[in-house]
Amino acid sequence: MSYLYTVKELRAIEELALAGQPAGTLMQRAGQEAAELAVRILSPNDENARVLVLAGPGNNGGDALEMAIALAENRLNVSVLQFSSRKPPTEDASLARKRAADSNIQWEDPLSIQNIIKSLAGRQWDLIVDGLFGIGLTKPLDGAYYQLAEAVNAARCPVIALDVPSGLNADTGDIQGKNGIAIRATHTITFIGNKPGLYTHKGRDYAGNVHHVRLGVDERHFSLPQRWLNRPSLFSVMLRKRLHDSHKGSYGRIAILGGADGMGGAPVLAARAALHCGAGLTYIVYLKDPPAYDITQPELMFRAASGFDFSSTVSVVGPGLGTSALARDLLEDIMKLNQPLVLDADALNIISAEAELQQMLEERRGPTLLTPHPLEAARLLETTTEAIQSNRMQAAGELAKRYNAVVTLKGSGTIIADRDGKIAVNPTGGPALATPGTGDILSGICGALLAQGWPAWETALAAVWLHGAAADELVKSGEGPVGLTANELIPEVRRRLNRLVREYDR
Repeated sequence: MSYLYTVKELRAIEELALAGQPAGTLMQRAGQEAAELAVRILSPNDENARVLVLAGPGNNGGDALEMAIALAENRLNVSVLQFSSRKPPTEDASLARKRAADSNIQWEDPLSIQNIIKSLAGRQWDLIVDGLFGIGLTKPLDGAYYQLAEAVNAARCPVIALDVPSGLNADTGDIQGKNGIAIRATHTITFIGNKPGLYTHKGRDYAGNVHHVRLGVDERHFSLPQRWLNRPSLFSVMLRKRLHDSHKGSYGRIAILGGADGMGGAPVLAARAALHCGAGLTYIVYLKDPPAYDITQPELMFRAASGFDFSSTVSVVGPGLGTSALARDLLEDIMKLNQPLVLDADALNIISAEAELQQMLEERRGPTLLTPHPLEAARLLETTTEAIQSNRMQAAGELAKRYNAVVTLKGSGTIIADRDGKIAVNPTGGPALATPGTGDILSGICGALLAQGWPAWETALAAVWLHGAAADELVKSGEGPVGLTANELIPEVRRRLNRLVREYDR
């Protein structure tokens, strides 16, 4: 199970792991692991490959030096640009410097940094290693470091970041400083414990492919936080084969409420997703004047909101709902019920504008799942989108606790949170999902799983993972990311769900 650790937690783990170990043990392991990754990335037949290692003044720089030593021992052409500071190095970093001085490394003059920047523009390097700061940075990159980061980001070669790309906040995935910069890596090799910031917000773009190595740290030194990288094992308890002795009513009743003028397609997308994810009886409830049927999905049933009984259904409220007085009143009526409820889009906007509805949501006893994007989350917490994005895990946790719900804060690295403090960061999905209607698909998947008896936490984990994994598979097969439409996700989500059931229920 992949736990995620904050910098503070990792400092404590590292301190325990170092106790009683010879100086430099973990640093040398980190360097060796990073060197092995570099060799795998470089062409195995390219003996003339040139590697530039950027070594900062602290322990991250020590890791970089140990990596450079290992690469030089592999007879690669390794050049090191080393930075120092007024602060004396740690014992481990000092040892790494002494070992590097005795190795076959070429040293670049830090005073000639402009020459290095020119060389980066001239494509003279086959691999760049970012060992400047890692998790140790608490302020924006500036001066020569800023210029160097700009040059590295413009270089056309692989970049390996050690532990965390320099300039990226390991806890939040935000870039240090309002107008800051971070090194954009193609690969990040992260040490000891995995970091949440590598998987959410800016982290997905700046970390590249993440490789996690424990460095042999004993299991007993690790705490067990309530933060995970989302994966099917977290919701596998609900992945069960269907009984032969079952019927459509065995898999729940779901009602998607929406369909305001000009937005009639949104609830249809949600309902199609629900049907293909196993919901039994699936209704699309329009505020008024529903169509007779869906020509491409005639299994769906259309109803008018007037007189519809929501008391025996799982409800998904929000796709194409609008913010009319009728929409508001229907939302209030449904919130009074104790049935499982998914709130999305305009349902969240209506609630954020009215204290009475907010209090109702806080006091609900039935399972509630909220699926806001950052702007909707900002409205619910009465803050700004920038504040939400600056610490997505914290924002999702606040929403879950305040509104007594399971929350999926959508975006790059969707965050799933519950009121008890559990947090999961989702690693699937990408820019293919940046297209109209994908949020409606997600809410439909959530409703379908709730209708089949899944708890809200496992529902959110599974829905978000499946949603993203479907998009990833379509991109892999050449169907995206450009131009992928929400409707195309539905068959792939179904395939993924059935595949997981076969895998976990044997």
